[in-house]
Amino acid sequence: MGATLPVKKPYAKKHTQFPDQVKLLQSRGIIVQDLLKAEFVLRHVNYYRLTAYWLPFETDHDNHAFRPGTTFEQIHNLYAFDEKLRQLIIEGISLIEISLRCQWSYVLSRYYGPHAHLDRNLAQNRVHLKNNLETLHKEIERSNEIFITHFKTVYQEPFPPIWASSEIMSFGLLSRFYDNLKPMPLRKEIAAVYHLNDTVLASWIRHLTSIRNYAAHQARLWNRDFTITPVRPRIKSVPITTLFDPTTRRIYNGLLIIITMLDVIRPGNDWKKRLIALIDSHGINPTAMGFPAGWESILFWKK
Repeated sequence: MGATLPVKKPYAKKHTQFPDQVKLLQSRGIIVQDLLKAEFVLRHVNYYRLTAYWLPFETDHDNHAFRPGTTFEQIHNLYAFDEKLRQLIIEGISLIEISLRCQWSYVLSRYYGPHAHLDRNLAQNRVHLKNNLETLHKEIERSNEIFITHFKTVYQEPFPPIWASSEIMSFGLLSRFYDNLKPMPLRKEIAAVYHLNDTVLASWIRHLTSIRNYAAHQARLWNRDFTITPVRPRIKSVPITTLFDPTTRRIYNGLLIIITMLDVIRPGNDWKKRLIALIDSHGINPTAMGFPAGWESILFWKK
């Protein structure tokens, strides 16, 4: 006989007005130093959304018991940090995405012409290529970019050239196109721009796509475990090789990747400096992000 399924109960929680949400938090032991500010935050953030940020302060989740001295301001500070972290990460990954689009379209068109992305002989898996092209076609049909409208009006081909197609595809689709390239000089030439081998670059793009998707949907990043994890670089010339932590699923490795690729794309950039400043300004302990203990003393992270 099969296992007995648990009996489900009806959802009984009711709507709670904002002032009552503040009182509920107080009744659970959270100190609220500014009632009006707390109500304002709840009015514009959502009580349920904040629950993920007060979990670290709980001693008993089932009974909603918090560590003595826990304040609403501490919880909101953690939320505000994560919000700014998302913005910083989106900025960094956007620059990386633009660079990858450029390299992918430039290298393929250089050797195989303006419609190299349609070439079945360059694909490891032709079914994947077919699926990728179907997705690209949908994105072309949805696009209202002037250059896409111009192409449809003037030219008979169903797909714009690769340098135009790359500008309207999502980061995820770009990742799948690169991932599906045969392991040949094309892949290696693109990866070499970032001083990486092609396997590592493919892994990094997949990981950055995952991070960007969470960030773009305003999801929590600070202590999230990521399902898609990146491959550790094996080239000693890459500064983060010894810093990479293959045991963590937190965002630490992703931050290392962004810093490493931005140093190639934007030499002299201040992204790492701004990340450290963000951690400092909010007084965050970044071990929940996968940072190693004593990270401040590591030369790579020293201010």
